[in-house]
Parts: sequence; structure tokens; C-alpha cells
Amino acid sequence: MSEFKGKIAVHAITWGHDYLLGFEEAAKLGYKAIEPWPAFVEEFENRENELIEILEQYGLTMTGVYGGAAGGPGRRFLDPDMRQSIIAYNAKLARILSKTGASHIVFGPGGPRKGPTDRDQLKQAAITINEAAKRTLELGVKACIHPHLWTELQEQDELEYLMELLDKEVYFAPDTAHLSGANMDVPTIIRKYKEKVAYIHLKDLTPKEARVEDFPMLLGNEALPVFCELGLGTVDFKPILEAINEIGYDGWMTVEIDQSTSTPYNSLAICRDFVEKQLGIPVR
Repeated sequence: MSEFKGKIAVHAITWGHDYLLGFEEAAKLGYKAIEPWPAFVEEFENRENELIEILEQYGLTMTGVYGGAAGGPGRRFLDPDMRQSIIAYNAKLARILSKTGASHIVFGPGGPRKGPTDRDQLKQAAITINEAAKRTLELGVKACIHPHLWTELQEQDELEYLMELLDKEVYFAPDTAHLSGANMDVPTIIRKYKEKVAYIHLKDLTPKEARVEDFPMLLGNEALPVFCELGLGTVDFKPILEAINEIGYDGWMTVEIDQSTSTPYNSLAICRDFVEKQLGIPVR
């Protein structure tokens, strides 16, 4: 297998709103870069130097932030009435990121999903995405479309039709679990859109037949989350990494687990060890 040319980061979502604890533990685990929670980043509008100082205290770089149709209830790319609100929100995030050295906004679709998204709706979505992406790229920040389970952009046919409508200013942020969960062949998708891939989420899916006994880090009788620590789920990462290496990807690959079954520190240690030992990519 050819060598991974990119860089590993970690997502702060696992720590919820314990933002600084997330920075502290991510750094302690050896991660050098983080994708923070957008609400935290927004707090530093017009005082970005403070955010840079906080990150530097922990030896962390910020990779980007999750935006898109997120940031408000009921917002969807496909809704023309939401267009200006979505564009303004992402332009605001891009202004903050541009002053901190981060260069990616993950364009998360709106949810919850109300059934398949038809072609007319995808045309409306493309207008919003294209305009918002132009605005962010003017600030040096790449907008990366991000298919996501349970949202307006979930299925392969929706992704393929939308990608035909998107301008050159729009990039792609594949997520290994969300693509797998929608029954897409992740290596094929990565190769197909190799010119567009600009950011990656590395994530695993809990097996449908999983039992609590399979997750020894559980503290009690918690329900199993949909996404699990890397290597404990159904995603086959080796062929995905082969595709990533084959296209010469040299950007960020961000380790993500939404919800820990023990503690964020334990979960992200498991993920780090999987990346280092099973994928052969140094984190520390």
C-alpha cells in the first residue's frame, strides 16, 4: 500500500460542550489538530487572536469547522427561503476561520430527512451551495459537501446528481461511516470524486447485531450509539485508505466518534491506536 500523505486530526464532538477539556485531552492523547464545535468557534468572532492563543496553549491546529445548513433548526439547502441565511452563516464562519489559519468548512446538509430528495429540490440546494461556497472561497476557505445519514443528502443517487450541479468552487468531504451507512462503496466514491476530495472524516459504524457485551468500555446499560470507536464496527478501512493514497490525498483526515460509550479520552485513545497500529499512520 502506498503511504498516506495527509495529516490526522480529531473531532471535538465527543466532548460535547466541554470545549477546553476536549482540547486538553486531545493534546494529551497526542493529536496535533482538531475540528472544534462550531458554536465554540462562533464565540470568537472579531477576537480570533484569542482563539489562536487557546489552541496554541494546547499545541493544536484548527483544521476547519462543521457548517453548511447546520447552525439553525429546520434549515435545508433545498429550501430557497433559507438561502440567504445559510450563505450569511457560512460566510461568517469563513471570516473567523480565515483569521485563524483554518481552511475548510464541512457543508453538512439539513435534517431530519423527510424522504428522498428529488431533482428539483437538489437543483435548489445546488444554487445555495454554489453561492455559499463562492463566498467562503473568496475568504480562502473551501466549502466541502458532506453526505450525512438522516438528512436531505443521504443516498448515492442524490449525491451523484448534486455533484453534477455543483461549481468548481465546491469541494467534497466524504465520511467513511455516513457513506457506508447509505450502502455506498466508499473507495469507489473517493476515486470517482478524486479531484474534489478536500477533507475526510474517519468514522466507524456499530454493527447492527452488536451487543452491549461487545463493547467492554460501556459503563452501564447505555444504548449503543450508531457510531463506534474505529476498528470496532463494520467499516473496512484498509481499501478506503488504499483509495485515499491512490488519489494522492494530502489533506486532513479527522478521526470522529459522536458519542463515547465510556469517556471521550478512552474512545479517542482507541481510535488513535487503531490509526497508528492498524492503518500504519502516526498520530503522535
